[in-house]
Amino acid sequence: MKACYLILSHKNPQQIYRLINTIKAASPDCYIILSHDSRNCDVDVSRLEKIPGVRVQFATADRGDFSLVQNYMSAVDWLVNNNIDFDWLIKLSAQDYPTQPISKIEYSLSNTEYDGFMEYFKVFSPESHWSIKEGSGRYLYRYKKFPLSLPKWLFSALKATRIVNHLQKFFRIDFEYGIRFGFRPKPIFNSNFQCYGGLFFTILSRECINYLYSFYHNNPHIVDYYKETLIPEESLIQTILVNSRKFKFYNECKHYIDFSNSIHGHPKLLTENDYEAMTQENYYFARKFDLNSNSKILDILDQEFANQRSKKVSQSLLN
Repeated sequence: MKACYLILSHKNPQQIYRLINTIKAASPDCYIILSHDSRNCDVDVSRLEKIPGVRVQFATADRGDFSLVQNYMSAVDWLVNNNIDFDWLIKLSAQDYPTQPISKIEYSLSNTEYDGFMEYFKVFSPESHWSIKEGSGRYLYRYKKFPLSLPKWLFSALKATRIVNHLQKFFRIDFEYGIRFGFRPKPIFNSNFQCYGGLFFTILSRECINYLYSFYHNNPHIVDYYKETLIPEESLIQTILVNSRKFKFYNECKHYIDFSNSIHGHPKLLTENDYEAMTQENYYFARKFDLNSNSKILDILDQEFANQRSKKVSQSLLN
């Protein structure tokens, strides 16, 4: 079984190197694609690409627009077009870290009955994790972004215009990710092609990736529609794959993420106080970690992995 890890990064080079080294030390034959946004920091490409199986691609990435989807699909295109030998594509950010040994994660994937692990739910239904208002605002409107740089006071004052969103359903103004004006077109969703949502963190089999690649390139009207929605990275992949009805998914992304007291959708930074919660058997990874503010929890996880390796070696010697 060969895994490919897609890591999206934009900060903390030392944390990026640490995550890559941790994965590679446990799985030397795996592939790692680092998709790095260099606007905040640089990475040492020559250092990284000396590691067998590591590829660096540069791309800008902004939450809320299509760039995150584009970066993911650029990695998918490279894998498929170059006929890379892999069985699973595991999407991570550079602020993630394994909470189980990589060898254990990959062994579990090689023996699973599922085709993928990802969170998914019908956006316009009672089971949705979002309100109908939020789901509609994301995926029933097509937006144009205005690249205006406004004084903070003026930007705050303009937010009052959002009252128009409550007075009618045909036009919206959004300030969550810059200034965007949206209109409500004829929807692409229906009873046979429903809108699904979920976190952007997925673990998908080669079969899922092949289907995703084919659908993405053969249905430009769907892709073009999503290019003008809000936060398309939390819907497009789920919508394509679940509507296919071809795969068996485990409805969980296998990430421990704590959104309690979340500000603007950002999860809390994890520390050693979260160790017991994040290392439960049903999680493979956790986020967010920040090496600069707390490296102790990463040291604890690394030590636990080392202890488990030593225990495994000792048991094999006894046998």
